[in-house]
Amino acid sequence: MTLDDWREHLHLPTGRQHVTASGMTFRLTLALIAVLAFLLGEKGNLLFLIVAAMFSTLLISSFVTRLGLAGLELDLSLPDHIPARREVRAGIRLRNLKRWTPSFSVHLAGAAESGFTTILNFPVIPGGATIEESVTLYFPRRGAQRQRSFQFSTRFPFGFSERREMVTTRHDIIVYPCLDPQPGFEALLDAVSGEIAAMQRGRGHDFYRIRPYEMSESARHVDWKATAHTGVLQVREFAREQDWRVVIFLDLDVPLGEETWFEHAVDCCAFLAYRLSLRGAEIRLRTQELDMRLPERGDIYALLKYLALVSPMRGKPPAPPDDKDSFEIVLTARPGRMEALGWGQGEGRAARILSLAARV
Repeated sequence: MTLDDWREHLHLPTGRQHVTASGMTFRLTLALIAVLAFLLGEKGNLLFLIVAAMFSTLLISSFVTRLGLAGLELDLSLPDHIPARREVRAGIRLRNLKRWTPSFSVHLAGAAESGFTTILNFPVIPGGATIEESVTLYFPRRGAQRQRSFQFSTRFPFGFSERREMVTTRHDIIVYPCLDPQPGFEALLDAVSGEIAAMQRGRGHDFYRIRPYEMSESARHVDWKATAHTGVLQVREFAREQDWRVVIFLDLDVPLGEETWFEHAVDCCAFLAYRLSLRGAEIRLRTQELDMRLPERGDIYALLKYLALVSPMRGKPPAPPDDKDSFEIVLTARPGRMEALGWGQGEGRAARILSLAARV
């Protein structure tokens, strides 16, 4: 889906007009002068003229304020992929459909669920003109966002009242889980990557290269001659017979009261899958309801879309492992049950069973 596919046209409905402090002062002054003119009778003719002029000013102000927000159209262009808790750039295009009449001092703000947290000020929008602005959006939670609310407002011309027009848009947006590292996530990724590398290296038989030693590697591959020559630990690396293959199992059978853990586990799952896919790993995601293989890196967004909408499935037990050659990462609130099913227990199988993602 391209950016233009997200484009939507919004037309302003009728709104509300709110009296400002200066407008209230003006109205009180008008009322006092009108009472004084009534009490003076014929002697207050000049005051009656002042009252008429002030009342006309209020009518003109209300009309111009309403006219300023009439005939405006908003286009919102969103990026294809939106992760939660990360600022993303979007485009705002504001059109004035009135051919000759400009709009002055227009303010655009967004409600919390819209992800639009800034306020844009447009001093003037000429008749028939289009103004484009780049804005920052921020969505705090994953999931489907089905509506966004925006508010146009103006106090032009005299500031006696503020005209507000609310706009509600309805268009499905999928917000992925947070992909930014949270406390412990990067350390977990480094540990998992090292274990996967240690699991894969040495399975081949063709010599590949000599390189510096990395933490968590087996000492049996150390090349002592190269180490003595360089003064730094060096290891022999052999060509791998297969690429990184990782199975991530997200246990959806979450006990009551563990909703916070589940959200954190979903974030952890998305973070690991995304980062490992960038490193060239072949990812397979399993849950009680899904078995998804991602042989190509571009397919990671299909996995993230599923994680954006996934919810717990209480009472449905997980399935046992069926791939002894892949590295296993298990996110579960019941680690004992997963071990009993055989996760991480087979010969030659390596695994990380995470009982509580918030504590890793």
